[in-house]
Amino acid sequence: MTLRLLCFLPVILLLSDTSLAADPAEQRLRKAIDETIAIAEQSTTNAALIKKVRPVLERNMSFAAMTRRAIGPGWRQFSADQQKRAIDLFTDLVIRRYGGRFTIGERPRVTYKAATTPAPGRTEIRTTLLYKGSNYEVIYRLEQAEDWKITDVVVEGVSFVANYRSQFDSHFQKGGPAAVLKALEKAVENPK
Repeated sequence: MTLRLLCFLPVILLLSDTSLAADPAEQRLRKAIDETIAIAEQSTTNAALIKKVRPVLERNMSFAAMTRRAIGPGWRQFSADQQKRAIDLFTDLVIRRYGGRFTIGERPRVTYKAATTPAPGRTEIRTTLLYKGSNYEVIYRLEQAEDWKITDVVVEGVSFVANYRSQFDSHFQKGGPAAVLKALEKAVENPK
């Protein structure tokens, strides 16, 4: 169940109730939520939602950081072209996989707790997510480069990035960057 929730959490994150926040990272998160709610309320299909929500997710999630961390130390062995291809594929995978799992008309409710700052430029926003009658403890990790962006989501103690890293690591060990790219291409073709 936790893995299934991880598969559509970014869209849920951006479709939850919002209110004013004092913390700049939390303000950024809540603004993205408002944008996405407006899109979701106008979408009649998952395909339409995926297409319309993509720019919002790309503005508010650091897919480059997420891809780099999901691949792990092997990232340094990727050429610049392979890195760009991996980021593009990972972005497509995440958006298609999560958007495809969202239930049109189902509106999650997020209760925000106090944000913490584990290090300068990093914020963790702890929440409780109520979705389809179940409560989930969710931590959104954001980092500030030029602006605050989501770099990981932890659901019930399971990190989104770490989950993908465990998948990509075996591919990397078997065939290096080419094997990871092939696995990403296959996953994008058939997002489960």
